[in-house]
Amino acid sequence: MTEAFSTLEKVITERRSIKPHSMDGRLVPDGQVKALLQLADWAPTHGHTEPWRFVVYGPDKVKAFCREHAELYKLHTASSAFSEAGYEKILRNGDKASHIVAVLMKRGSSPKIHAWEEVAATAAAVQNILLGAQSLGITGFWSTGGMVHHLALKAYFELDEEDMVMGLLFLGYTLETKEGKRRVPLNDKISWIGGEAQ
Repeated sequence: MTEAFSTLEKVITERRSIKPHSMDGRLVPDGQVKALLQLADWAPTHGHTEPWRFVVYGPDKVKAFCREHAELYKLHTASSAFSEAGYEKILRNGDKASHIVAVLMKRGSSPKIHAWEEVAATAAAVQNILLGAQSLGITGFWSTGGMVHHLALKAYFELDEEDMVMGLLFLGYTLETKEGKRRVPLNDKISWIGGEAQ
């Protein structure tokens, strides 16, 4: 294998999701966040629709966004389902994060390109960010909790009907370490047709 492959393998296999409450409050330089978004922009995209859109909340706006997110939860959650603990979690999620990047999928206009392809392209863009972050020693967490799947957050970002909020990326630093694990052996996920599988 090449040196480039070995470097990439190390970045991929050592990447871990670290929750925002385990971040330590150190700030990521804005220039590095911009560099990660430039990596995102090279994700594969059918028909060059480039459906990914990002709203970046810098260190001075993270807590304000979390407050607005928490208020959306309070406003749009039935009293029978509302949880004070859930509200507090959304409110405090950014306390130790440096940046939050809202990940949006903006649906292209071509009827030949399925919505799932736009979702896949945006997810690939997120993976580019997470791998780039790992290579810089930055912690990333892709959250799909809170109001991510609720129409209220979609309206908050002024998205059209076919667009999607695909999550919130929390970026920061941590001293926490985690062991990696896969629950299903790789061989159970692969069927070889021809070739010389080992």
